[in-house]
Amino acid sequence: MINRALIDVFSEIAREKNVERSELGSIIEQLFLHLIERDRGDSSNCSVIVNLDKGELEIYAERQIVDDLMDPVLEITLQDAAKLAPGENFEVGDVFVEVIDPAIFGRRLVTSAKQFFNQRLNDVEKRYIYEDYSQRIGEIIIGTVRQIQRDFLYVNIDQAELLMPRQEQILSERHRRGDTLRAVVKSVEVTPRGPEIIVSRTDNHFLYKLFEMEVPEIEDGIIEIEGIARQPGERAKIIVKSNDRRIDPVGACVGMRGSRVQAVSSELGNERIDIIIYDDNPAQLVINALSPAKVESIVMDEESRSMDIAVNEDNLALAIGSRGQNIRLASKLVGWDL
Repeated sequence: MINRALIDVFSEIAREKNVERSELGSIIEQLFLHLIERDRGDSSNCSVIVNLDKGELEIYAERQIVDDLMDPVLEITLQDAAKLAPGENFEVGDVFVEVIDPAIFGRRLVTSAKQFFNQRLNDVEKRYIYEDYSQRIGEIIIGTVRQIQRDFLYVNIDQAELLMPRQEQILSERHRRGDTLRAVVKSVEVTPRGPEIIVSRTDNHFLYKLFEMEVPEIEDGIIEIEGIARQPGERAKIIVKSNDRRIDPVGACVGMRGSRVQAVSSELGNERIDIIIYDDNPAQLVINALSPAKVESIVMDEESRSMDIAVNEDNLALAIGSRGQNIRLASKLVGWDL
């Protein structure tokens, strides 16, 4: 009865934790080997067989039959073996298989079992979370804000806790506990405390994935985003290219009455987004990137990858942008010093 009762209890806990049956059997085996080692000091000669379907648990210990007993855990005398298994013909050097009743552990079994089992379940759960999220790097997740600290924002999704460091947050945004939040999975690492899952709202890939969600042509590969530069929460520039001459990449990304780009902008705290058409000519690409400012002339220095740009006085403030934001983002976008 104790075997069936224990397995039923463990099975119920495992179901609550979404632990697979194969993992459950392994954990129960480890549990009893742990108890035996605590009780006898050594479990190397023991084996545990668990049958979850039948609710059966069997524990065996192999002991060498000897004349002179040196190690009572690993050895047994011929006389004692004969007493425990009358009718069997043993000889010195044979292996005696002892059946261990789980009931011998008494109350310790209940206390130790709960502690050990919960610890192993936590380990399994952490491994599941790591394996799941390590496959989801680059994906957008939707979670709930659980805790807000000075340098970190903690986001919960089911049993997983995700971290958003301050540098991955849009600083103009204010979050409250219980808020629903979107972010992109940036990295997953193993730490002594478990998996550390970093999510971001400032990463360029987050902007890319948002456009992919809103613009079917991007998901289908008809339109490609060739480059992204952002000042998160304030302004962004993206370069788009169409693989189908019949489709205008800028118009597709903007959407009817600006619906697509506005949906992305709203998700990013009304970040202003400039959509720029790709051009093989670096100078023309810079002209596109600085639009709506009109460029009068460009002098290129390919060796230093820099361009000197001339605009008339009326367009100067527009080309530079607030606090130099426009020219800085354009430079970052095209990869030239402007």
